[in-house]
Amino acid sequence: MLKALTLSGSVRAASSNSRLAKAIGEKLMEEGVDVTNIDLLNFPLELFNEDSEAANGEPDAAVELAKMFAEADIIFIASPEYNGSVSPLLKNTIDWISRQKTGPYKNATFGIGAASPGKMGGVGGLGHLREILNKLGALVVPLTLGVGNSFNAFAPNGDFREDMVGRRADNMVKQLLNIRRS
Repeated sequence: MLKALTLSGSVRAASSNSRLAKAIGEKLMEEGVDVTNIDLLNFPLELFNEDSEAANGEPDAAVELAKMFAEADIIFIASPEYNGSVSPLLKNTIDWISRQKTGPYKNATFGIGAASPGKMGGVGGLGHLREILNKLGALVVPLTLGVGNSFNAFAPNGDFREDMVGRRADNMVKQLLNIRRS
């Protein structure tokens, strides 16, 4: 059975990106994938600093996340857009994970998406996320999933309200599965 991780680059209680990560996780589960949704609140990491790493070693949260990444077949990241880029939380998490020797970015196929109240759905920052992941050796599927008008994008059950967004999410899942199974 394929194993997937979903996570959001936001830990805000009402985060649309967390809802997006969970929605993609649900779609993957419908396809028979074993999904773990990661809440980064449960993996606290100090701001990356090589001096701190040398003095204190690698944080347990980074080691655990890297192991989870290395064992996953699929990883979907929902990233809020901060000033046209990824959130500081997500960038810091990626940097700490990249320091681990487990090859955390080499096994999984990655999907990326964003949810935002604006019309563009936060896709401006996803180019940066794709570039960061590519530099780390990650395989990222071609489709980028942007969900605009995010405060109204999700039904109470977590489904997408707009058919077009739901179809794009289905296409994201298809790309993730097709690359993994080929």
